[in-house]
Amino acid sequence: MVRAMLTVSDVDLYYGAAQALRGVSLTAKPGAITCVLGRNGVGKTSLLRAIVGQQPIRAGQIALDGDDLGRSAPYARARKGIGFVPQGREIFPLLTVKENLQTGFAPLKPADRSIPEHVFELFPVLADMLGRRGGDLSGGQQQQLAIGRALVTRPRLLVLDEPTEGIQPSIIKDIGRAIRYLRDQSGLAILLVEQYLDFCRELADQVYIMDRGEIVFDGPAEGLDDPAVRKHLTV
Repeated sequence: MVRAMLTVSDVDLYYGAAQALRGVSLTAKPGAITCVLGRNGVGKTSLLRAIVGQQPIRAGQIALDGDDLGRSAPYARARKGIGFVPQGREIFPLLTVKENLQTGFAPLKPADRSIPEHVFELFPVLADMLGRRGGDLSGGQQQQLAIGRALVTRPRLLVLDEPTEGIQPSIIKDIGRAIRYLRDQSGLAILLVEQYLDFCRELADQVYIMDRGEIVFDGPAEGLDDPAVRKHLTV
């Protein structure tokens, strides 16, 4: 049995008095794509913030490869192998594509500070635009840049927050192919938060659905065709 790369156990998270996560538990395994689905405001992004260390949890445990992350900071989690692609991409618009990719060097030892070739193999447009400013790229190209920057950190767990948001269909297909390649060829554990149901159905090995801060479904992607499951995704 494959050991989970990420284990989230009974996590509660609050913003002041408001509870955003209620006893959330999930796992993400190496060589598998785990997708978290749900309507807006159900806690998906809060879950990712907890995993990457941007928001402290009130109760429960988050572990990477069996190592309890405790209250460690985001940069410490990046050093341990968590790569994060945030919602909205958050690239640096005034830096060049090359400089944006090089910001991924921060958690690496000096000997490892290079851009892996597979970044350009997955996203050839980045190689063609190394000298262009990040802000001059289209939304889809910026999303590819954000994924490439996360890959520069040599992650063991890749966390993506709605990578298809606002992206044209052709680039959604490119991103899907890249995520599938990373799962199959590098054995990465991939945790993907999405609202685009078809994207998850095509890619996911395991699906979790959230509603009101809780996990209400956990199973294979085929389960998304069950009307009782889909009701948690309709507005």
